[in-house]
Amino acid sequence: MRFGIRFALPLLCTLGLATTAHAADEADQWPAGKPITYVVPFAPGGATDVIGRIVATKLGPVLHTSIVVENRPGAGGNIGSEFVAKAKPDGYTLVGGTISSHSINGSLYKNMPYDMQKSFVPVALTGKLGNVLVVPAESPYKTVDDVLAAARKTPGHLSYGSAGNGTSQNLSGELFKSIAKVDIMHVPFKGSGPVLQALLGNQLSMAFDNIPPTLPLIKSGKIRALAVTSAKRDPNLPDVPTLQEVGLKDYEIVSWQAVFAPAGTPAPIVKRLSTEILKILQQPDVKEKFAAMAIDGSGMDSTQLAAFQKSEVAKWHDLIQKANIHTE
Repeated sequence: MRFGIRFALPLLCTLGLATTAHAADEADQWPAGKPITYVVPFAPGGATDVIGRIVATKLGPVLHTSIVVENRPGAGGNIGSEFVAKAKPDGYTLVGGTISSHSINGSLYKNMPYDMQKSFVPVALTGKLGNVLVVPAESPYKTVDDVLAAARKTPGHLSYGSAGNGTSQNLSGELFKSIAKVDIMHVPFKGSGPVLQALLGNQLSMAFDNIPPTLPLIKSGKIRALAVTSAKRDPNLPDVPTLQEVGLKDYEIVSWQAVFAPAGTPAPIVKRLSTEILKILQQPDVKEKFAAMAIDGSGMDSTQLAAFQKSEVAKWHDLIQKANIHTE
């Protein structure tokens, strides 16, 4: 037996080195002219979609290949994220992960189709952004106090829309209900685009959404902003108060966007992607676009994002349990 082990160990070491060398060789050749699929797990028109397309447009030429943006919306980002979690970890499939798909949903959904941390390798944080409470331009509600008065007068009569169960917009609404102790019906959609269309059509009493897709509609007067979810006022909406300012003590929710790859993606590929994406975020035209959309694009590399995601998972788990927030 010892004779067999003595000769088997060098063989196993040789095989291990060969496997490592093969993986390194694949990483060196990547992307080898093959297109990369960038999955957006929400409908077109929202912050995840907009950021994804800006990054994809810049990243393709740098890698000398094409980046195909593919929308796979549904289940608060779970459908598109599951697709990427099960994809081959070769650097050719990425996902625009969010605060919902990669830190919140695991505490809300009983049967998650993937592990938010173990199924992926973090690549880069691409943006942070606040949410805003908005109503139709024709709405009788001019302030948050107006909304709360109506909600208390007829519990369950008002409705709020969000980009889907488990999204930061959904949590914004549920935390609002929990702190204010009001009953407002949640109507989930498959992204910001559909929820804003419903709001414009007066099919909802209100909506919680990311600031970037709502900003043009607010500026044009098509919808009215009542409050932002961040602890401080947003520079793009300086006259709109925070929910803390209007009386909801300790209320704060800030959304974030990031790029993830399937677990097992070679480290050199992850490092290259992370490096190039962070460079893109610092380009003057990208910074200008992000600033105009109220997106903080300071970014984080793979290691920083991993630590940040871990802290976010713990934070939202505690908040969800404490506030007794759940999906329908």
